[in-house]
Order: sequence, then C-alpha cells, then structure tokens
Amino acid sequence: MSGSIGGVEPLDRSSSVPLWSQLEAELRRGLELGRFDEHFPTDLELTGAFGVSRHTAREAIGHLTRDGLIRRVRGRGTAVVKREFEQPLGALYSLFSSIENQGVQQTSKVLSLGVVTDEVAAGQLGVSSDVELVLLERIRFAGGSPLALDRAWMPADLARPLLDADFSHTALYDELERVCGARPSQGWERITPLVPASYEREALELGESDAAFFVERRSGVADGRIIEWRTTVIRGDRFRFVNQWSGGSNDLRFVED
Repeated sequence: MSGSIGGVEPLDRSSSVPLWSQLEAELRRGLELGRFDEHFPTDLELTGAFGVSRHTAREAIGHLTRDGLIRRVRGRGTAVVKREFEQPLGALYSLFSSIENQGVQQTSKVLSLGVVTDEVAAGQLGVSSDVELVLLERIRFAGGSPLALDRAWMPADLARPLLDADFSHTALYDELERVCGARPSQGWERITPLVPASYEREALELGESDAAFFVERRSGVADGRIIEWRTTVIRGDRFRFVNQWSGGSNDLRFVED
C-alpha cells in the first residue's frame, strides 16, 4: 500500500465484504482515533493509499457524509464534523465534567487571570464599583478544539487565592472550593442567541455564518452572598441546551460549571 496516509490497515481483497465498506470501516476507525482532525484525506489520497478506484472512495465517503461524520465544504474539501455536546437544563452540571464524561478532554487556555475593577460585574455581584474583583478569562477546548470563551468575575476578598491556581485542566468551582472554601449552590443562568464579535469568532474559530450562544450566570452560596458573575460565548454548532418537562411545573434551576 502506498500514499500519504499513515497508520491504516490494508483492505482485504479476498473478503466478501465490499471494498467500499472496508474502506468506510477503516475511515471510521481513523475518525474515532482523531487521525483526521487536522486533515481528512482527499479522494486522490484515498485511492493512492488503499489502491481503490475513485468510485469506491466516493462510495465510502458518501456513507460517512450521510451519517454526519464528515461534510464537503466548497473550496476546502472534506472536513471532519466536530463532536457536539448536549446539556440538559434544569439541573446542576459541570461543563468540565459533562465533556470529560463523554470521553473528550476539556482543557483551557487562560487569557487573563488577575485583579481588576469592573463596574458592570460589580453591579451584578452587588458590590461597589471600586471593589477589587478577580477576573478569570479563558478559552475552553473540547478535544483540542475551541468550544467556549469564558469570563468569570469574583470578589477578590474571597477569590484572591485563585490567582495561583492552574486552570489548564480543571473546573473553576472545583478550585474555588479547594482553595477558597466556597462552592456556588444557587443562582440563575440566561441563554440568548449571539452574533459574535470578530475577536470572539477568531478565538473560537467560527466561520462568518456560524452561530453562538451568549450565557450569563450569577451564582451564590447558601447564605445569599453572590460570589460569581460570568459571561460565556459558546459555539452553537457544537453545543446544545435541552430542557425536559413533565406534567408538573417547569423548574429551571441554577446551572453549574
């Protein structure tokens, strides 16, 4: 077998399984292993690597396309469809745990972690505009691909120990509880559609027509103190919010990250 695709198994021409089906299975395996995250092979690369006709390659690709695993992008070739995440509303959840529990690593790139003053955030936290706040701003990745642009403001008199925390692979509330002794247990969250600004599109690698959600969250502890104001821009093509209801009243509770 020749070609530019590495780590693939040769097709069995003595098998009763059609070549296109064998090729499809091999490509599915490569997708599951993340081999094609940066580049999905072209028809020409497939024919060269597996010794099949272009018709066979296109038949295999057609099945992957119909299953929503890849898509043809005009002018860009074939692209891998990034995994989507679905989060029920009305229950406590952790974005970090939600992603990792699906077998995908959630990491963060910290853009800013420091002490600031912010009039809007202070108003949401119920403190004076000159009160010092800890701001944590990060890009959150799922499986190495950007998923959300996250900003959280917390009173510095509580959250100052977070300045020494490593947020590359952890949840904010875990660190807040570990080093500050506090974990939000109540609050509210509001989700609205958003046309992202150019810097948000760049940070999240969004196309001009890609949608996003804008999530606002205010959380507090049992004694009523508000300890966090957060805003998040999250990719609409990779994340969905789902609400479930029964015959009773619909109770939308605080959503935890």
